[in-house]
Amino acid sequence: MPNSPSDTPRRITVQRQGPLLVEGPVEIELEDGSTVASDRFRVALCTCRRSRRFPWCDTSHRARR
Repeated sequence: MPNSPSDTPRRITVQRQGPLLVEGPVEIELEDGSTVASDRFRVALCTCRRSRRFPWCDTSHRARR
């Protein structure tokens, strides 16, 4: 059962000028109500909205030279 007291909390790491790192697996609900899922042990969620793979980070936040 989700959110039961026996569930271990998910760890989310906030990085300055970078993505949110979330321990997986995860299921993300988007603004339009659709969901995307990943079974990876850690995922990077885009916070800059420049990613072509949104909501997943593709490092678009990095400065281009």
